[in-house]
Amino acid sequence: MKHISLLLLLVAFVTSSLSAQINVGKGQISGSIETNNIVYINDSGLNTPAPEGHFGSNTYVKVDYTYKRFSVGLQGEAFLPALQGYEIATPNNDAQFCLGSKYIQWNDKYFTVLAGDVYDQWGNGLIMRTYEDRQLGFNNALEGGRIEVRYNQYFSVRGVYGRPRLYAMRSQCSGSRFYAEYLDDTWVGGADVSISLGDIFRLKNTMLTIEGSYVNRNASHLVPNVDLAAKGLTSRSMNMYSARLNFGYKGFSLRGEYVHKDKDLSLISMEQARCGKAALAEVMFSYKTLSITGTARMLDNMGTLLTFKNQSTGNTLNYLPALTRQYTYMLANLNPYQVNVEGEIGAQGDIYYSLRNPSDRHRYWNFHINYSTYFTLHKNQSVSGERERLWQDLNFDIERQWNRRLKTTFLFSFQEWNPYHGAYHRTYVSNIFVADVQYKFDRKKSLRVEAQYLLSDEYEGDWVAGLVEFNLAPHWSFYVSDMYNIDTTKKNYYSVGASYTLRRTRFQLSFGRNRAGYICSGGVCRFSPEYTGVNLMITSSF
Repeated sequence: MKHISLLLLLVAFVTSSLSAQINVGKGQISGSIETNNIVYINDSGLNTPAPEGHFGSNTYVKVDYTYKRFSVGLQGEAFLPALQGYEIATPNNDAQFCLGSKYIQWNDKYFTVLAGDVYDQWGNGLIMRTYEDRQLGFNNALEGGRIEVRYNQYFSVRGVYGRPRLYAMRSQCSGSRFYAEYLDDTWVGGADVSISLGDIFRLKNTMLTIEGSYVNRNASHLVPNVDLAAKGLTSRSMNMYSARLNFGYKGFSLRGEYVHKDKDLSLISMEQARCGKAALAEVMFSYKTLSITGTARMLDNMGTLLTFKNQSTGNTLNYLPALTRQYTYMLANLNPYQVNVEGEIGAQGDIYYSLRNPSDRHRYWNFHINYSTYFTLHKNQSVSGERERLWQDLNFDIERQWNRRLKTTFLFSFQEWNPYHGAYHRTYVSNIFVADVQYKFDRKKSLRVEAQYLLSDEYEGDWVAGLVEFNLAPHWSFYVSDMYNIDTTKKNYYSVGASYTLRRTRFQLSFGRNRAGYICSGGVCRFSPEYTGVNLMITSSF
């Protein structure tokens, strides 16, 4: 553990000394450092023992240099080994080092050229989104290049070509030997076009754009123990097409997208490859303090794997988030919705309304109601031969700012979810109540208290949870929380921690027991095993 301790001390020293951009000649260096470290502890109250070595560490160091229209950057990553639940982990729990991303870019008035790892999203991401999410632990950047040509606000054309970076290649360190292993031979290319008719025809107070995208994935079909040809995949090449329309006038906006996809397998476990399609529509209206939004989406065989040799969450070319409310409260987020990429159809709606005191901006009411529901798309997705409900959530919250010091929030959520992802006719129902009170003693000191209750006659039964958080701005924050299952497991998942912020550097130390379940970011989730441990996280930017 000596080299680990030295690493943490070095990171702490460097991050605490960095506070601003660094000038080098006429250019600037900027970047960030993030390290997340857990010491795992054996806990007789859990079913999962601590991993061998009792330690995990994910560290990211990013550096960028900018000079006028030229920029260059790279990101180094170290997993010593990776934290439990992260898909970058090696089978033998060995240390692993990666050049996570690198790029060289020239940005002019009418064009941008980038060579290196490409991060981009076309439309809503239904056919392509390459991005990094450290909370989920994946990075599906394309190692290649991107060219963009644009003319004022009238139109833009982008083209990309490359191969998946981290899920097609793995860099490892074994003792003093460093090596790279290519896991598959996959290449991705495509183009995206956007034309602003509103700007071309100078439509007053109106936004109107038409867009389209094309993506090709060329993937190897040499997969151990899987005959892809027998499943209907006889060509390495797979194409996807997207057409989009965006319209906005004053307080009203409408977006729509339709996608067609060649024959493909959303999951290796599928018996037969088939074509895919997707449709998304979103409408929004706002007037003074009233806002209404609605989203509907249909997915049919839209999971797009980067390589058939990897079944991880990050092995995906497109972005298919759960279009449901994303909670921050513990019990409301206990069983989040998981998208059914083989086929689903559903919608989500929100209504926001605010009552403001015209004579005192510190007194107001905020009302919010949300509803979402999703069903399987095909009857053959279920043993019953009928469409099955995948998810339903009816919730509302009321926020009251009483004065400068006191604010209260009450939330109720009725959730119904299918534990078999629609394969069987079975759902569990949860009724969740949350009370959140925040009190500011003065400009620096504040206290926040949460009380939560989950009422259910099914699955694990009732839960209770609470949190107390005390803040001393601008540096310190302390918290203690607990989540306890009353009926079935009788387990409590406690946590206590503190954070300290110095300029652009933040240190966070916590200890607690974590429940096995899904961790979500932006509607995309990964599974995390249960553990008890001490967690130290340091983040800094310069």
